[in-house]
Amino acid sequence: MSFTSNIKNEISNIEYGPSEKMSELCAILNIGVKIYDDRFEIISENISVARRIYKLIKEIYHVEIDMDTNEINSLRKNKLVTLIVKDKKDLILNDLSIIKDNKREYIPSMYLVDEIKDKQAYLRGVFMMCGSINDPKTSRYHAEFVISNLETADFVNDLLNELGFRSKVIKRDKNYMVYIKEAERISDFIKMLNATTSLFYYEDIRIYRDHKNMTNRLNNCEQANVDKSINASQEQLELIKKLKEIKDFDLLDDKIKEICIYREKYPESSMSELAEIISIETEKPITKSGINHRFRKIKEIINESKN
Repeated sequence: MSFTSNIKNEISNIEYGPSEKMSELCAILNIGVKIYDDRFEIISENISVARRIYKLIKEIYHVEIDMDTNEINSLRKNKLVTLIVKDKKDLILNDLSIIKDNKREYIPSMYLVDEIKDKQAYLRGVFMMCGSINDPKTSRYHAEFVISNLETADFVNDLLNELGFRSKVIKRDKNYMVYIKEAERISDFIKMLNATTSLFYYEDIRIYRDHKNMTNRLNNCEQANVDKSINASQEQLELIKKLKEIKDFDLLDDKIKEICIYREKYPESSMSELAEIISIETEKPITKSGINHRFRKIKEIINESKN
């Protein structure tokens, strides 16, 4: 079972107050309703979501609901559940702001989403019908809502941004995709859905991935520093070799001779390590900058000899 299905199964069993139920059902119908002369239908491929919709309509409007499970999703090869409502059809659609003055509406009346809890309920309904969230084990964090109508997509996007989820909307084929990319925002959205078990799973994986990525970055950084140190040491050894070829080593300045001797003695040491070794063994403190200064002097001697 997918991560998205787990979330939908989990949140389909949570109870809310009357206004939140209305807002949630409004979103569900807005996204998924098919309206005919004598009925309206809602189709879901998730049995838990279908039961949720059935229960919401039954509790709020006390009508008979037919259920059909014969249709098959041609892409995923799983059964689709179709809920068919004939009784009080016009009342329900008008009440939930799906139809107004005999015209299809795609943005709910404000009384359905005037409070924060109702906005959250509306987004919960949208997610149940057309939302999905990538399993955090996959390579990217991604939550999306695929919506057929631009007005609804823009409204959902505005609602998500109002609640701080930093979503965006783009056109995808014949539909519109509202999406969230940031891992932390997706975590907050799962939390808003009250999907506690799914949230714990998501956070456990996210923490593990973040820790693993940090460890890899540190290892890469450490390796880069090692490579840099080795390259610097090789360059310095080459300079020492050239210096000995053009000058009598015994006649060189004591500080120059000292740095040459210690670099050849400790070829694998970093500049910082070499500075520490020299400081301890000679009892004369020297810094990484001091070592660099001496090698600059060596370069000058080599360059002068070429002129």
